[in-house]
Amino acid sequence: MNSKANLFLILVVICAAALVDHVQSNPAVDLFGGYEIISVCMTNCAQCKRMYGTFFNGQLCAEACLEFKGKIVPDCEDIGSIAGFLNRAELKKFA
Repeated sequence: MNSKANLFLILVVICAAALVDHVQSNPAVDLFGGYEIISVCMTNCAQCKRMYGTFFNGQLCAEACLEFKGKIVPDCEDIGSIAGFLNRAELKKFA
């Protein structure tokens, strides 16, 4: 009886090893929870702040990145994507 139990245990270990060897994983969900796109959004906010200085509200842009989870990524060369972050008080000084 002891040899049958040992044989069964060896068979189970071999089957488990064979199954583990062939398992492949391809996660369908973002494991980082979208942090990469938020990082891109924040980087773009910082770049726009460097480009436009006081005319650009970087704090508001960064808050929007977090609130919308990076779904709205500002493009410093596209006025439509950064219009909400422009500091209108600074712009009126030059109008």
